[in-house]
Amino acid sequence: MKLFALLLSLLLVSAAAFANPFPKGDTRIGKTLHDKSCTSCHVSMTGGDGSAIYSRLERKVKNPQQLQARIRNCNANVGANWFPDEENHVAAYLNLQYYHFK
Repeated sequence: MKLFALLLSLLLVSAAAFANPFPKGDTRIGKTLHDKSCTSCHVSMTGGDGSAIYSRLERKVKNPQQLQARIRNCNANVGANWFPDEENHVAAYLNLQYYHFK
């Protein structure tokens, strides 16, 4: 019985380690918000389609918390006026598309 309990706890811990960091985010809504409010600024910063800001070697975002903070900061700087749930949608989209945080 102790072995079963140990295996079950290991399974639960490992499942949590691979959980989606933005479970309430809707990636479709996030893409729409991103394309409307983020792309033009990122194009002006990096050229091309603007996605280089996410894939560059020296990118500043290294974990889900930093991604949320960066989105919150950009939201304020460009005056997108997103609510926290909308920021979460954008985080879910960016995570799916570029970051792949677990």
